[in-house]
Amino acid sequence: MSVLTLAPLFRDHAVLQRDQTVPVWGRATPGERITISFRDQNVSTTTDIDGRWIVSLDPLSASAEPAELTATGNTTIVLRDVLVGEVWLATGQSNMSRPISSLPDAKAVLAQIDHPLIRHLNVALTTADAPADCVETSGWLSATPETAEDFSAIAWFFSSELQPQLNVPIGLIHSSWGGSNIEAWIDESTMQSAAAGPAIKQRWDHLIENFETIKTDWETWVKADEAAKAGGPKNPFARPSLMPMGLGTQRQPSALFNGMLAPLQPYAIRGNLWYQGEANWDRPAEYAELFPAMIKAWREQWGQGDFPFYFVQLPNYTDERDPTLQGWPWIREAQSSALHLPNTGMAVTIDSGDNADIHPQNKPIVGHRLARIAAAKTYDLTVDCSGPEFVSAERENTTLRVRFNHADTGLVAKGEALQSFLVAGPDQVFHPAHATIDGSTVIVQSPAVTEPVAVRYAWNNIPQANLYNQAGLPAAPFRSDHQ
Repeated sequence: MSVLTLAPLFRDHAVLQRDQTVPVWGRATPGERITISFRDQNVSTTTDIDGRWIVSLDPLSASAEPAELTATGNTTIVLRDVLVGEVWLATGQSNMSRPISSLPDAKAVLAQIDHPLIRHLNVALTTADAPADCVETSGWLSATPETAEDFSAIAWFFSSELQPQLNVPIGLIHSSWGGSNIEAWIDESTMQSAAAGPAIKQRWDHLIENFETIKTDWETWVKADEAAKAGGPKNPFARPSLMPMGLGTQRQPSALFNGMLAPLQPYAIRGNLWYQGEANWDRPAEYAELFPAMIKAWREQWGQGDFPFYFVQLPNYTDERDPTLQGWPWIREAQSSALHLPNTGMAVTIDSGDNADIHPQNKPIVGHRLARIAAAKTYDLTVDCSGPEFVSAERENTTLRVRFNHADTGLVAKGEALQSFLVAGPDQVFHPAHATIDGSTVIVQSPAVTEPVAVRYAWNNIPQANLYNQAGLPAAPFRSDHQ
């Protein structure tokens, strides 16, 4: 006889999403009658032939008053200290997964955390070959100095800024894995229907078939590189193009969707925060297709409509894998391609990375900018949430006048003069440009370009990006030559 179980997110101290239908599901004996009781609601169903069951609670009002959720069948489960508020999912790779304990001032940050209305749940690192029903979690933990060291730092700073403005409980479901590529987070059906699907499958098949050779080449390079960094001879080997990350790793297509995302669906959420792209930096054309496709697929699978999906554009970083220093602008542009979808927003961080560290420590500013987007776009609070957004570049004799959205109150150059503008003529050869602010526009020109037709801004891996609006938010890198 099977035992009544609840899906992995239904635990003591859980936070349920307010103001929308709340699915509750699990497994029991086939044909068993299951009743879910919460506050003044009692909802029943009968399990199917596989023992699966699901019911839906009617929309709930926010409440910081602890309540019990009871599941009754042949046995009974009682969840204690359940709150109702706002639930956000936090997903991606290492910069989302970096915990509070990794911050340089972790002790000071932790000492100030005492917030029982903010709760966090870590999803265990798990791969699967098919969509799973269940995944291990940390359980829901209230934010205290003792519990918060393993919280996602970005998710924490997001919630700690937003909660006082909303005055309701906030639940954070953190499901990310360092070094993961976007392919791992996309279901198999979506991958197969993507134009990039065959190329991704071919690369993966090649990796698996040649895994031992790839592993040997990688280990040889790593050993020589470590010796060189320790003062030995220069590494004679080129960095291999492939890492030995095969079956059961965070690079396996669809494996993280199956193991770490599918078990969370359709837990009611307000929206998702996403920080990923470093592992796909060298394939921007694929990312421009896969990223919007993933967002649409997740929304369809959750069945909650076009829920908010807010993401972090990659910051400045040198990246030893890219000696040209010209690769990351293209993946940043690919990320921004998702903005054509409804209910999306992009936190620009081109000014807050670390040129020498792929894991910049300034996590508070990332959480802050994501929180501003949510405050404005999701909760209709009066707050600026975007830096200047490129609109057009119009020729005026030997100059270009660049126009922006989110610049009505004027533009600001942090520093003595604007940096990182390039301009090109009909030959599409870009030259450094002199740029000046004129109200809510920027005038760019170069003595090397008498007939300007295109402008770029912050178009390299580590630009000196210093264009802001009066709200103190940075302009995203852009180019006009794609229009």
